[in-house]
Amino acid sequence: APVTDRPMIDDASDIPTGYALVNGKRAVYIPVTKRAQASTLEVVKNVRANLPKMQAELPDDIHVSFELDQSPFVTRAMQNVALEGLMAALLVGLMVLLFLRDWRSVIVVVLNIPLALIAALVALWLSGQTINLMTLGGLALAVGILVDEATVAVENVHVHRARTPSLALAVWRGVAETAVPRLLAMLCILAVFIPSLLMPGAAGALFLPLTLAVGFAMVASYILSSTFVPILCVWLLKPHTHTSSTLTISDRPTRWRRAVLAPAAFLVRWRYAVLPFYLLATSSAMLLLGPRLGMDIFPQVDTGTFQLRLRAPTGTRIEETEALTQEALRFIQQEVHKLGGEVAISLGYVGVVGSSYPINAIYLWMGGPHESAIRIQLRPGSVSLSELQSHLREKLPGHLQTWLAARWKQPRYVLPDAVAEQRAREVQVSFEPADIVNEIMSFGAPTPVEIQIAGASLPSNRLYAEHLLNQLRSLTALQDLQFVQTLDYPTIQVQFDREKLAFSGVTTAEAARAMVPFTSSSRFTVPNYWRDPSSGIGYQVQVEVPYALVQQARDLELIPVSASGTNTVYLRDVAQVSEGVMPGQIDRYNMKRVVSLMANIQGSDLGRVRRQLTQAITAANASLWSPVDGFAPPGQRLWKNRISQEVKASAEPPDHPPRGISVDIRGQITPFQELFRNLTLGLAVAVVVIVLMLVAYYQSLRLAVAAVVPIAASLVGVTGVLLITGTTLNVQSFMGAIMAVGVVTANAILLVTFAERARQAGQSAPEAGLTALRERMRAILMTSTAMIAGMLPMAWGLGEGGDQTAPLGRAVVGGLVAGTATTLLVLPAVFAVVMGRSPARSPSLSPFHPESRYYVPAAQESSHAS
Repeated sequence: APVTDRPMIDDASDIPTGYALVNGKRAVYIPVTKRAQASTLEVVKNVRANLPKMQAELPDDIHVSFELDQSPFVTRAMQNVALEGLMAALLVGLMVLLFLRDWRSVIVVVLNIPLALIAALVALWLSGQTINLMTLGGLALAVGILVDEATVAVENVHVHRARTPSLALAVWRGVAETAVPRLLAMLCILAVFIPSLLMPGAAGALFLPLTLAVGFAMVASYILSSTFVPILCVWLLKPHTHTSSTLTISDRPTRWRRAVLAPAAFLVRWRYAVLPFYLLATSSAMLLLGPRLGMDIFPQVDTGTFQLRLRAPTGTRIEETEALTQEALRFIQQEVHKLGGEVAISLGYVGVVGSSYPINAIYLWMGGPHESAIRIQLRPGSVSLSELQSHLREKLPGHLQTWLAARWKQPRYVLPDAVAEQRAREVQVSFEPADIVNEIMSFGAPTPVEIQIAGASLPSNRLYAEHLLNQLRSLTALQDLQFVQTLDYPTIQVQFDREKLAFSGVTTAEAARAMVPFTSSSRFTVPNYWRDPSSGIGYQVQVEVPYALVQQARDLELIPVSASGTNTVYLRDVAQVSEGVMPGQIDRYNMKRVVSLMANIQGSDLGRVRRQLTQAITAANASLWSPVDGFAPPGQRLWKNRISQEVKASAEPPDHPPRGISVDIRGQITPFQELFRNLTLGLAVAVVVIVLMLVAYYQSLRLAVAAVVPIAASLVGVTGVLLITGTTLNVQSFMGAIMAVGVVTANAILLVTFAERARQAGQSAPEAGLTALRERMRAILMTSTAMIAGMLPMAWGLGEGGDQTAPLGRAVVGGLVAGTATTLLVLPAVFAVVMGRSPARSPSLSPFHPESRYYVPAAQESSHAS
């Protein structure tokens, strides 16, 4: 018989497995991803430019629109970074003018900034880097440091200008006298960036551009301050006259100078008590304040975009999940409006990714038709994201459960009211990372916290996971705590009776193939294509039964599995059909089956949550062991595990999981531990490198130790400012801390170098320390206040993306304030203690240095040679 006599042939689409939603309406949504080396702004520009070509290929009733991209955030963030750099340059100029009171000197110092930045941009281009948020952040950070080199040189030129009538000679002496200390200070600042080179994976890739930007800018600044700055000084500055308003430190006994010199002299007199008190105070402060400091990988930034995953009751069809998702979107828009905000756009996907597009699962993984993912972008200046998430976490699940229960109580669903309410209570909502930083640092985990239970037995893994889930519910910092996998997916189980199949003359394979069109289609079991001769395009030919004919499990019993003449064998004749459940998703890690728990963090930081998780897992492990009777060694007793049934002897309940089960904390916890371990190691290495450089320069371990003494106070200042501002210790603030350490060390080097010169000139160690303070006070205050002024715009966190870099600026400000105060007040007393009993001769080990204890006169050397 012809094919047309029996089936209905229709030019239709594939079986739908999911729907894309734009503002709650079905759409064909095409995500565009860029390569790692590509520029976001360039990709967006090219896509927009090609939209007319795409529209021309489509019918008139289909409209192509550009809905969402990341370029506005990137553009605004870049503009704000540039604005912060400009504000920093202006504040730096004001600080220099305040101290030197010479507008020509301000021009010399400020001109050094753009030239160094241009040189850094050229070096970044040559090294293959692009202009992005991290390189711009590094350049903005460098603005405050760039003035260090030029400020020290210009300030010393002012000192020598007052002592010699020749301006050119004063410039030469001023620059040459500070050349080596400036070089050493630059190397110390560069050394503190060693931790960024030790960052693993994504964090290292993020902060390598920042490190290169700062490094290139610093090197360019040193070269310019040794070449370009002297030339400008000779051209622009005027020779010193006694009527000039610009006087040296010794000529201007100002009130602020006395305010620094008086307490410094007092501390020098009590120097033997100052050093131990300083060490005790800084150590106690770190022990007291350090544990109170929260810890994260990166600061939490309000990007105005959030993503949530909606889970309907397991097994819900995509049409019902779509309706539930649309209701969630309506409710979210309503609540956002109540809080004074506005939704700009919403993107969603309901169901699973089609089999024809498996690559999409890399970007969006869906667990079944009962799941949907929604990404919502708020308009700029709208409601606070954290406030909105907290509000939705409280209101949204209850509203959706009530709405779905009312929907399923309608007569067309044929569900008892009690069943509808019970099933509706299974609706779950979970927020997921929506910004690129948290997405990357979660390393594929759906939430910042994921606990993975792996073992050979899936039922044992599930039992342990449920036990651990009950233990974790007591942690208030964990929100949206739920299973990652769908473990009880509803199924229709068909159990064939082999004897009935044999009597009916039907094989198991034939019966199974007969079921395919009724439960799915023949697409995957019998691939068949028809080629259109006019266009050459191939079309899939699928055989399937309309869904309207298969509504309930008993409809499957009427499937004909064989027909011979007038005798038709139905499925009910050879098999038993029943309802059951099975895991809807089975994940494996290192070939072991995995059950995972996921959770978000609210009202706490990653460091505290990590400690709480470790304690909760230990407590959960111990509670699985129960005492049993039996022989045990003295002082011990027997314990039996309720899951693995293993028995162990110990004094206390064992705190490890059952045999064959391993527990791993994933998400952001693992990279967090690795990152801070490498950062701490890198900071220690940086301090060691600084000490070795100082020992090599001074040829004295005592002087090197004295120069690094202010580091402790700088770290206390960083900790204090972070606590006061409610900022966590993260990669940004850690980078700011090590930057403050480098600058504080550079200032200490300047003071120690001049103090040692004065001591070798015949002064006692206490007198030399105060003399160096008197001469270098203005230079140290100028560089420190200039950098603090340069960091203030960043510390304020103004504009789009400002929250991302604000911790860096705050850490620098806090570290510099405490470190500079220690350098000016405490360091002279420390120098007096450390060098008080050292001989006045040079510590040099060279036999050719006249002041060295190992000096060999030329005549004596020649006589030894003969």
